[in-house]
Amino acid sequence: MMEKIIFNLLAFSLFIIIFFKMVKRNDTTYLTILLIEAVGIAIGFIGIIFGIQIALILKIIMYLLAIILPLCIIIAEYKGVNCIELAYVISAKALLIFNNSKTAKGILIKLVTKYKNSYLGHKILAEIYEKEGGMRKAIDEYIKAVDSNKKDYNSYYKIAYLLNDLDKKDEAETILTNLLKKQPDFYKATELLGDILCDKGDYKEALSTYMNALKYNQNNYAIYYNLGMVYTMLNDFTNAKSYYQKAAELNTLLYNAHYDIAQINLLAGDLDEAEKFFNLSLNSDEISPMAYYNLAKIYMLKGEKEKAINFVNLAIELDSFYIKTALEEPIFIPIKGSIRCNNIDEEDIQERVTTFTNKEKDVFKHLEETYGIVGKFNINTIKVENVKENNIEKQRE
Repeated sequence: MMEKIIFNLLAFSLFIIIFFKMVKRNDTTYLTILLIEAVGIAIGFIGIIFGIQIALILKIIMYLLAIILPLCIIIAEYKGVNCIELAYVISAKALLIFNNSKTAKGILIKLVTKYKNSYLGHKILAEIYEKEGGMRKAIDEYIKAVDSNKKDYNSYYKIAYLLNDLDKKDEAETILTNLLKKQPDFYKATELLGDILCDKGDYKEALSTYMNALKYNQNNYAIYYNLGMVYTMLNDFTNAKSYYQKAAELNTLLYNAHYDIAQINLLAGDLDEAEKFFNLSLNSDEISPMAYYNLAKIYMLKGEKEKAINFVNLAIELDSFYIKTALEEPIFIPIKGSIRCNNIDEEDIQERVTTFTNKEKDVFKHLEETYGIVGKFNINTIKVENVKENNIEKQRE
């Protein structure tokens, strides 16, 4: 009998506490908890009224519903956990697992309407909008999430990322600069800021950004690769080559770096080293057409016409874009008749789809254009040296 009295006193006390929470917060969601608790209390009353010995399984359910559940909610909220908010979030996440984003979105909108500072509500809602392509709505929700949790650097980064996608580069740059002051080792923010600065042509600022990141990520091959690209665009090919080599040491599969090293060696007239690194970059399906094309140039410079013909045709076979380029390249004039055009019209020639970033494409283009200027000097130098060698040999004979 004593157990029943204690149970009912405790159950009613918890019921009243939950009821006043509902009134104080003006949140009818607590009604669900009160109804659950009422079921537990009702089981106890039935036992008292009819003098029935409640079965063990029913007694466990009774204590769970009337005592344990409301007690857990009260303790959790005392420690700062909003159980109602948590219930909304759990419901939304469960719906997202089953790809029911529409209902999940409706639940989250109710949550953030009821609790305007709900960090999880705003963040999950932002993620849904982003996935749906509603970038501006996603930005608004990420901003509200950051307002509720100032240390959510990922959401801060997301705002900048989406602003950049909307071509609001100056705003994204400001956010990323502030973010890196608070979290200097946040590499994703460094990389995005570097990309934005490079797109704007602010290579010295990009250089400073990557150098700062290097203090916190000394074994990150991507930073060295980015530094190599920035130095390339600044025409500091000595430093560019050094950073490309470091990147390639840390990641032997970074064939883009091998290709850039080869291009720099070609610029310097070091044909053997250029040949070596172009051959290394052939392991990449994306880079191989460019590498074959440049190897063909090298073999023309070395006087190995058969190899040059073979390699230029391999480049064309992999990427028809090189047909016109090869036919217009002065160095290939002696072998022009051996270049396989296959009667392809210019209208049928399309640029190959690759995964190169805009920054990488700019670097490749810059190196090719620089070679177009400097390469002529190197070609003439090689020709003069060949003439000298031939004259020396004739004199010896």
